[in-house]
Amino acid sequence: AVRRRWPLTVLGLAVAASVASMAGGEPRAAAIPAAAIAAYTVAATRPRPVAWAIGTAAALVLYGASLRWPGGMWPGADWWDRGNAGVLALVGMAVAVGDALRTRRAYLAAVEERARRAEQSREEEAQRLVMEERLRIARELHDVVAHNLALISVQAGVATHLMESNPGKATAALGHVRDAANAAVDELGAVLAVLRQNGDPDGTTEPAPGLGNLPSLLDTVAAAGLRVRYNQAGPARPLPAATELAAYRIVQEALTNASKHGGGGADLDLTYTPEGLGIEVTNPLANQADGPSAAGTGHGLVGMRERATAAGGHLQAGPEGPDRFVVRAFLAGPAQPEGAA
Repeated sequence: AVRRRWPLTVLGLAVAASVASMAGGEPRAAAIPAAAIAAYTVAATRPRPVAWAIGTAAALVLYGASLRWPGGMWPGADWWDRGNAGVLALVGMAVAVGDALRTRRAYLAAVEERARRAEQSREEEAQRLVMEERLRIARELHDVVAHNLALISVQAGVATHLMESNPGKATAALGHVRDAANAAVDELGAVLAVLRQNGDPDGTTEPAPGLGNLPSLLDTVAAAGLRVRYNQAGPARPLPAATELAAYRIVQEALTNASKHGGGGADLDLTYTPEGLGIEVTNPLANQADGPSAAGTGHGLVGMRERATAAGGHLQAGPEGPDRFVVRAFLAGPAQPEGAA
């Protein structure tokens, strides 16, 4: 019990006791084993250079004592006698076994540590993927809800204003409210379908919206009272699905902001280049104080920037001059190969 706590001290005492025992006439076979066990413990608990240096010193001391007081079966034997050489061999084997045990323990500890770190890395990667998926779903929910609720708010205000003076237009505005609400429900269902577990019924197969849905979006904002002047430069071409989705959501959010904060009109310019797609949405500000922050601290502008970055591009949004707000984005997107989905 003591040698495991103070192995160097115990080895020194064991060597001293062995030397004293041999000096008193005891045979080597009775004096050496205790020192060998202590040398094994030193090698099993101390670094290799320290273990071998101390083990060599202990073996030489015991070897010298064995030459000085041979005792046992071969009194007066020479330095090459097998009994004297056995002292060196026994201590050397004890140190070698202890060193091998320490090395194996260190190897097993390193393997366990690598396995623990690998497991931790897998858990961290899984958590990162979960957080990314949550952020993606949150962006989709924000885009769907913010756009449709903005249209509902505008049309509800129109209906309230015209209820007495022009019931026909008020009824039409309420119809737009109903359509926007239905569209919001449908899009929310499509977004939330990704949360279904495998095997759940009624999974959606509807593709994510893209620039092909742009005419429908323009019709929707036009019904809400936003006049959009649309211009396209360069021939349209298929883009990667992620780029198409990012472009659609950026245009949707920019037009939603224009509808809420603008002066009733907006310009939408799409520019197709070999490197990707340029987007610019410009609208007059009806009230500068009510417009989006130039720094882009709103969730909508933050979401647009994240989408542009995820699509390998960039986005800038802010006032230009005293009465105009501009959203400019570029999304990297080479053409899809023929037959790509």
